Amino acid sequence: MEIDEASTANADIDILVHDLSSRGAHGKNSSGKSSRVVSRYSPTNKRKGSDDEDTPLLARHHSDSSAVTASSLGDHEGGRAGNGWSGDHDFDGLTWWNKPSIYWLLPPFFLFTLAFGGIVVPKLNLILSLICRDFLAERAMKDPSTNYTPVIPGSEDSQCQIPEVQALVARFTLWVNLVTGILSAITTPFLGSLSDRYGRKYLIAGTTLGILLSEVITILAATFPDVISVYWLFLGYAFDGLFGSFTAGMALTHSYATDCTHPARRNVIFGYFHGCLFTGIALGPVIAGYIVEACGDIVVLFYIVLVCHFIFASFMVFVAPESLTKERQMKARAKHELEKSDGEDWAHYTSALSSWSHAKVVATGLFTNVMSPLRVFYPTGDGASRAVRMNLLTLAAVDSTMFAVAMGSMTVVIIYSEFMFGWGNLQTSQFVSIVNSGRVFMLIVVLPLITRLARGSPGKSPSRNSGSDMLDILIIRAAILFDMLGYLGYTLARTGPLFIVSGLVGSFGGMGSPTIQSAMTKHVPQDRTGELLGSMGLLHALGRVVAPTIFNYIYSLTVGKYNQAVFVCLTASFGVSFILSWFIKPHGMTSPTPKSTNEEPNSKLTNAVYLDEHAQGESRKRTGSSALEPALFEPS
Repeated sequence: MEIDEASTANADIDILVHDLSSRGAHGKNSSGKSSRVVSRYSPTNKRKGSDDEDTPLLARHHSDSSAVTASSLGDHEGGRAGNGWSGDHDFDGLTWWNKPSIYWLLPPFFLFTLAFGGIVVPKLNLILSLICRDFLAERAMKDPSTNYTPVIPGSEDSQCQIPEVQALVARFTLWVNLVTGILSAITTPFLGSLSDRYGRKYLIAGTTLGILLSEVITILAATFPDVISVYWLFLGYAFDGLFGSFTAGMALTHSYATDCTHPARRNVIFGYFHGCLFTGIALGPVIAGYIVEACGDIVVLFYIVLVCHFIFASFMVFVAPESLTKERQMKARAKHELEKSDGEDWAHYTSALSSWSHAKVVATGLFTNVMSPLRVFYPTGDGASRAVRMNLLTLAAVDSTMFAVAMGSMTVVIIYSEFMFGWGNLQTSQFVSIVNSGRVFMLIVVLPLITRLARGSPGKSPSRNSGSDMLDILIIRAAILFDMLGYLGYTLARTGPLFIVSGLVGSFGGMGSPTIQSAMTKHVPQDRTGELLGSMGLLHALGRVVAPTIFNYIYSLTVGKYNQAVFVCLTASFGVSFILSWFIKPHGMTSPTPKSTNEEPNSKLTNAVYLDEHAQGESRKRTGSSALEPALFEPS
């Protein structure tokens, strides 16, 4: 029965895609009349109370009257070849240079992360010197007796090591993070969903456009500081946020990897990308330091970074093959058209409202639109279940907490270590290198080894997208435990070597994030991975803004009183995540409720489909077309 329904669903979507292609998705059928898509399956016919994660996952959000569900239009994993992964056959017959693979992405992505990691410190120093330059000039104008030497942009200058300048820089970076974080939180889910419908590679390249514009403004500000104010950098950061920033790039890159990677190996592949990231963060500053020292001009570094990002974008556009087939893109577009056709008419509900009520509704609507991508974590259509919803919500909460703690503790760890142990740039750089090296080792060596030993080769492991398996859950719990032990070590360590050992223990938790994101992609059909990972990007962008503010504020209040208080809070955050991880259930743990024989089908849909099928049946008799073709359109 399930095979018959899967065959019928594929026939349904083929007709829908053909119709959308022929009419240009403008809502007109061949006769020129407006049509509405009707599914032969309705949420009222679904299996009530099903908690089985082996059901088709994550249906679209539709009204009960005209829902097009994952089982009727979905291309869930396993739909093409029984229990096999449908992606196995997407690229059959393609030459190697036209076949997508993560190995097309890893080399340029590594170059991207080197540029990303290498620019952080020099850009911060540039901002510091430009703000210091303006501050000293303004102070000299107010007090002509003040003497100062000209500040060279990007240089280390003892004149700038004063509390007033430090406060201005801290305020500037706070607003910069706020602007970039909020804008990327808005755009990242949109880009992720858009990539499901129009492909990945061009949007991946598009995320670098904001970075390119930002670096151009940075170069102008560094070259012409008398003409271009440091506050023009806000515009550059705004461009970066509007194009999704780094969070969108990571989400889309993971979506590309999901398209062409067997489900059993996704945690390993995601681990490779995270390994590239941490390697770039570790090596980028070192390479950038040597470049600045050799050239004697920080602007040269920004030109090199600009070229690196341009190479990455060009490679994605002209060399890397697209990972999403045209067929999958068309199916995703068809589902999106159906979702839009079921939307409410905004003007109908707001036209009669007073201006004040209208303003409140508009504000509520804007907030709802920004947060609406988060609905992907709580599917309610056919094929969804309590087990799927619980896993998605729990995994999202755990991943967001881990990311927020990592972002929030980054500067605190460095400031605290220098304050407690008297470390300078050399010792701090060694500490960061050791911790990141530990993460890379876990991601590149240990995680693939564990996965291979537990699951075997991809051909021997289960390939259906049916949720988290026990290996995913055990790795997630172990990773959180290592992170928690690492931050507990930070709390208790009173010497530099013990602090480094604690960081190394915490680095073993690097396996957590790629495994969590890999597990989440196993809970959704393939045409929703971009939307899912884009929504995770929204949470990451919010964490990027909120977490550093909270933990830096805690440290500022407790330093000199109880210096380790912030690490107690960070350890407790991981403790909460560890408790949440026990609510993640492996697939197949719950039993489906038997299908009721007393359920009445939706009469409107049934009658519409029957009448249309009767008419098409007569046509099929004349034309000899396949009996599998269902009627999808009901004249309005």
